[in-house]
Amino acid sequence: MIKLFKYLKPYKKYVAGVLILTFFNALSELYLPNLMSDIVNNGIVKGDTNYILKIGGIMLIVAAFSAISIVFASLLSSKTAMGFGKDLRQKIFSHVEGFSLNEFDKIGTSSLITRTTNDITQVQQVMVMMLRMMVRAPMMCIGGIIMAVSKNRQLSMIIVFVIPILILAISIVAKKGFPLFKLIQEKIDRVNLVLREELTGIRVIRAFDRIDHEKKRFNESNKDLTDTAIKVGRIMAILMPLMNIVLNFTTIAVVWYGSKQIDMGTMQVGDLMAFIQYVMQIMFSLIMVSMMFIMIPRASASATRVNEVLEIIPEINDKEKTKEASEKRGFIEFKDVTFSYPGAEKPALSNISFSAGPGETTAIIGGTGSGKTSLISLIPRFYDIDSGSILVNNTDIREISQKTLRAKIGFVPQKAVLFTGTISENIRYGKEDATDEEVKHAAEVAQATEFISNMKDGFDSYIAQGGTNVSGGQKQRLSIARALVRKPEIYIFDDSFSALDFKTDAKLREALKDETISSTVIIVAQRVSTVMDADRIIVLDEGKIVGIGKHEDLLNTCEVYSEIVSSQLSEEEIA
Repeated sequence: MIKLFKYLKPYKKYVAGVLILTFFNALSELYLPNLMSDIVNNGIVKGDTNYILKIGGIMLIVAAFSAISIVFASLLSSKTAMGFGKDLRQKIFSHVEGFSLNEFDKIGTSSLITRTTNDITQVQQVMVMMLRMMVRAPMMCIGGIIMAVSKNRQLSMIIVFVIPILILAISIVAKKGFPLFKLIQEKIDRVNLVLREELTGIRVIRAFDRIDHEKKRFNESNKDLTDTAIKVGRIMAILMPLMNIVLNFTTIAVVWYGSKQIDMGTMQVGDLMAFIQYVMQIMFSLIMVSMMFIMIPRASASATRVNEVLEIIPEINDKEKTKEASEKRGFIEFKDVTFSYPGAEKPALSNISFSAGPGETTAIIGGTGSGKTSLISLIPRFYDIDSGSILVNNTDIREISQKTLRAKIGFVPQKAVLFTGTISENIRYGKEDATDEEVKHAAEVAQATEFISNMKDGFDSYIAQGGTNVSGGQKQRLSIARALVRKPEIYIFDDSFSALDFKTDAKLREALKDETISSTVIIVAQRVSTVMDADRIIVLDEGKIVGIGKHEDLLNTCEVYSEIVSSQLSEEEIA
């Protein structure tokens, strides 16, 4: 958790203010019992009303000063903790944005969400407590001991005997509870994972009538979290009753031995009353510390998880000195590229070599698991290759900044992703400053104008979370329009026409010819009808290229392609 304190630097003035105000508050609290002792010894016992009023007035001033100090200290500590939490969330979000897909797969989306929200909230709450209590408690404890000793050294031996018992008890409970707090955060991860899967997959769950199964799965993970939390609660619940018992017995002991000293004339009544208050302050400061020990282990576990994310060094980074691409526009070349997923037994792609230029359409086809999506994911550098090189405009993509590289690409993923907002906002996601005419033109080319015009608010119609209020085909067309509005050098369509009917598919591909005439187009497709007119067809099988050429040539030279064609088209269509 100490590692995260560096994010407090912007708030060091606030922290200094909290420390100063807390110090004055502690001094005021410690001075009040001494004033009360004077009132009893010199005012009440002697019947001096003027002295009582005089010291009472001073007590009111000191109490008011104490109250003002703690109010402003609380305000500054809250501002510090909230700002610290905001900065930490921003830092994690910015850091995660630079992750490659490997890092996302390694940690998991649900865990990243938990770490950015719940874990940081735990750390933030403890930060408030630390600034308010962790600083005040030692001051009150040490100050209370000093003042108690100054009142009566013999009675102070009771405190010396009690404090080690309390420290030992706090240490034992904290030691047992600490491992369980980390476990709780992992259980929260699991609940988030199950809940996320159930919400995103609700259509499949209902279609296969698996609602009861999913309820059972959620109940199991929820019960697991609850049982662990209860176990921690039981351990931590021991502290407060224990502290209260020790506090009460300590008070009894002080009154017992203090009354004997009063009888013997070695102690005054006011001093005993002040001593009891100092004992209370010492005990309450230790109770505050024990409360911190209830929260610190969980926050420490959360801080460890947050640090794990911040300490991950992204595999894909820009070089300090990046190159600008040459004057060529949209030229792509793969040179003997091999790529493996982490932990995979064999490469997903092996010895891939081909080139594609502007004005050309390159289609990639192959069976399931042949490596089509893996291949096109390498162009925007979602993953880094094991060996070989990928050139864009005659420059290795590892020599180009990721921002510059991706600005050249219009990417349409296999699974169309839309964001909450209007249709026009989703299309402008490809080009933020696109004009209304550009948005409408992109939608027209993508064959989306018809269904958009039929919607109540047209381009201002609202898209629900995940695009659940539009069909799969409509989502794909909006996703294509988002890429088109960008007017990039390279278009990548990852099986982006699968949800379209043959008529719409044909019209869209025809419209794309004029729109992409000066750009390089790479299409991944399952349908032979989508790729047969391509300038170049690449056939993949088990991560290797088994054929490159035009449709007619591959029918005679590539067995894999011939099998794919015969499985989809009739003999008349092939002829």
